[in-house]
Amino acid sequence: MDRTDAIARLQTQFIAHIDVERGLSKATVAAYTSDLDRYRAWLNKRGITDPNAITKQHVEDYVAYLDANGASARSKARNLASIHEFHRFALSAHAVTDDVSATVKAPKGASTLPDVLTVDEVAKLLDCMLVPAPGCVMDAPDAVLLRDKALLEFMYATGCRVSEAVGVDLNDIDLDERVARVTGKGAKQRLVPVGDCACAAIARYLREGRPILEGCVKSGEPERRAVFLNKRGRRMSRQSVWEVVNQAGQRAHIGKPLHPHTLRHSFATHLIQGGADVRTVQELLGHASVTTTQIYTHVSPENLIETYLTAHPRAR
Repeated sequence: MDRTDAIARLQTQFIAHIDVERGLSKATVAAYTSDLDRYRAWLNKRGITDPNAITKQHVEDYVAYLDANGASARSKARNLASIHEFHRFALSAHAVTDDVSATVKAPKGASTLPDVLTVDEVAKLLDCMLVPAPGCVMDAPDAVLLRDKALLEFMYATGCRVSEAVGVDLNDIDLDERVARVTGKGAKQRLVPVGDCACAAIARYLREGRPILEGCVKSGEPERRAVFLNKRGRRMSRQSVWEVVNQAGQRAHIGKPLHPHTLRHSFATHLIQGGADVRTVQELLGHASVTTTQIYTHVSPENLIETYLTAHPRAR
């Protein structure tokens, strides 16, 4: 690292702050690092290595640079959010006297709604899991099928993030009380109800499937904590969950690309459509702000018309 690059030193302090003090996830820390590396490289090309030399115009020019290089509206918004956090940290650390990024906003892009499955599509996805018949003699592939069924049921039942699903431990789930403790961003924990279908799938996996996967460990101590294990008897990775979701979507002939967050989006949307209030869904999702949750309040034209005809006193 260039000793004259004060921005680089400040970035190192910022990354340590969000990693150690704020306890953000590894994926979030990596995203901040990547965004700020690009920002700092852009500044360096213009001879700017001192945070006090950065102006509002520089920040606006960088956003314009991202736009000119084909960045999506979501990417620009994420990069600018990282820059905002960095400049706020610089101000709080007394490295600068003003937050020059404070009033810079990302260009408005087309409003995009999250990928959501219908209730019928979710049913197809979950019902297509070909679990072995009760009472049959099982091996590791059969145990994987039970795990995949339990995993997908759990993710749709709780609306958890993929990192939260792979991080859940055995003592985090109480099947008698039908509740799970989920650890989200910033190591914040929340309790989420778990429905009957998910409880049944998890119970069978824990009883019949997990012991088989736990026995697949080739060396070292068996995994005693994690709920969801891979074929080698270790805690599942986020990438493994992506593969499970994608394969399930292909098997169910959903006809659209799926990712773990699709189940989270569907969970929230279906709750809102079922009458849950936004604040409740916010708590279940672990959102820090209700503004983030409000994207799920979108309604289809059919629901809009139906609600209007039902609620307006002079609609009919």
